Amino acid sequence: MTQKVIVTVAPTGGMASKKQNPNLPTQPDEIAETVVRCYNEGAAIVAVHARRRDDEATCDPAVYTRINSLIRDKCDIIINNSTGGGVNGDMVRTLRPGLEEIQFEERLKGADGKHCEMVTFDCHTILAQFHGRNLLMVTESERCTQMAQLFKDKGVKPEWEVFSLAHLVQDTARLIDAGFDKPPYYVNMVLGAAGFQGGYPYSPKIVQMMVDHLPKDSIFCVSAIGPAQLPATTNAILLGGHIRVGLEDNNYYGRGQLATNEQLVARAVRIVRELGAEPATAAEAREMLGLKPVKAPARVAAE
Repeated sequence: MTQKVIVTVAPTGGMASKKQNPNLPTQPDEIAETVVRCYNEGAAIVAVHARRRDDEATCDPAVYTRINSLIRDKCDIIINNSTGGGVNGDMVRTLRPGLEEIQFEERLKGADGKHCEMVTFDCHTILAQFHGRNLLMVTESERCTQMAQLFKDKGVKPEWEVFSLAHLVQDTARLIDAGFDKPPYYVNMVLGAAGFQGGYPYSPKIVQMMVDHLPKDSIFCVSAIGPAQLPATTNAILLGGHIRVGLEDNNYYGRGQLATNEQLVARAVRIVRELGAEPATAAEAREMLGLKPVKAPARVAAE
């Protein structure tokens, strides 16, 4: 086990809705308020998804800038913008009846928001079924290289997001070997994503297999969907990894009990401490990831 565990909160995502969970923050003010409370509970990174005024998904840099600026005004949490977007709003177009595409050009805008330090990087093609819809996110090798170059030019660090072993050992490994990222490489394993063609479920054996195939000089995070979140993140801590929790991945605290982001972060931090480790502060996580320091706002530092 590592003695310092980075806890990421993913408060919104690009799929869930307030109809599913009224606690889901979707607008900049409520996202920022939730993030600051999660920061005070021990989160060191926030995985930001943006929404339009109608709560549907967007990667509009202006919306990201508004969210990120509100967060940065109050805390020094590491800001990690999504370049996956979501399943509606600005992000999708219809290719043919029964098949929609998450638009590549819209995804790229996620790296443009002010204060962005990291970006989630799905450098693989995904076909997913979502509430009876078929959604395609095409990131063939040429697009993977284009995104990696863009992130390098902008000076933002990729969070290499993988759903299977193939995602880890193909373009992720190729781009790391080509020098598009600096060590340590931060790999987020997303497990239990039902409906993602080729995605893996959670099991201890699967996590161990993926850890065994990490590129040299990597550190890893585990995210898991729905009821897999609690056992998978606990498993990750025991293997020396880091964890992500939040309403993007899991709407429930327990069976039939809707969660808040704050509850999920607080529980994750308690488990980290019960297992003999400590949650990394944002400053410690920056040092671990090789990111530039950010000064904490005075009013938060004084609390």
